[in-house]
Amino acid sequence: MIAQIDPLYIKTRPMKVLTRLMSYAFFEGRPVTTKGRWINPLVFSILKAVSANKSRYKPVQKPIFILGTGRSGTTILGIVLSMHREVGYLNEPKAMWHLIHPHEDIIGNYSQADAQYRLTAEDATDEMRQRATQMFGAYLTATRSERLVDKYPELIFRVDFVRSLFPDARFIFLVRNGWDTCHSIATWAERLGVRVKGEKHDWWGIDDRKWRLLVEQLVTTDAAFTDIAYEVKHFNQHLDRAAVEWVVTMREGLRLMQTSPDCTHIVRFEDVTSAPDETLSKLCDFCELPADSTFSDYARHTLHPVPSKAPFDLHPKMAPIFLGTMASLGYNNIPCGETRLHDKSDVV
Repeated sequence: MIAQIDPLYIKTRPMKVLTRLMSYAFFEGRPVTTKGRWINPLVFSILKAVSANKSRYKPVQKPIFILGTGRSGTTILGIVLSMHREVGYLNEPKAMWHLIHPHEDIIGNYSQADAQYRLTAEDATDEMRQRATQMFGAYLTATRSERLVDKYPELIFRVDFVRSLFPDARFIFLVRNGWDTCHSIATWAERLGVRVKGEKHDWWGIDDRKWRLLVEQLVTTDAAFTDIAYEVKHFNQHLDRAAVEWVVTMREGLRLMQTSPDCTHIVRFEDVTSAPDETLSKLCDFCELPADSTFSDYARHTLHPVPSKAPFDLHPKMAPIFLGTMASLGYNNIPCGETRLHDKSDVV
């Protein structure tokens, strides 16, 4: 589906189709492993012109950012929110963020220069604020939207940076059962990974660029991994790596809930799909989005519970960290005895 548009989306609010197509074609950019990358020069040309001009666009007020681990339901939540009459939705607009900060590209979508997983308030400059305000303001103006929703899960490691750009930003921390998230990541990596001109392009970036940065910049600085950082560095199975990514991301989100509860709202994917009315009502209250019956009806018809996946083999040293993180998030329904462990022969 182009821009995540399906027949129900078209039928529910036809004018939203134009908004999604504009987002997809002129603002988001096309990352590695996707088709249509030929359009990226046009996207960057438009964004650079917008960020450099002196036009006064619609102000970016209380932008909403969806954070978490990829493959945890962030896309479907973004699509549902895009149906709200006030919302313009950007699905991982990494081209825009790459123009805001030249070292944010951990995947290697647009640059092979040094990249940083974490960005802080000290990394933000006046020029970056101006570019961000112009580009996102131009997007709101072009799509005639009042509020911005930006789904970019890795921004969870850059919340202070984002708040320096947009002090009134709101953050949705979406969590999902670790077993299900990791299964989804592994399936994605196996299904969509490709080789291009001798390079491996998959979930872990160009030739494992994302994985190396994740280990070097997140794993080695997290006290939970102090005793196993060397083993983790050499994980080569998708499920093992996915477990590491899920843990460091969830731990970051839990810290965010402690340090910035005023601007962060935690949502469980399972609650979104099983009780959309109640869950989305609370979310909209937090984001200060007004009631919208069409949005609510679309959510009710779109969101349905997803069967859980079975536990998988965990590296023995990852098991206590993974299960401890599950417990911290309230996922206590899977006894530890049901968790199978594998030995070090699976690690190179």
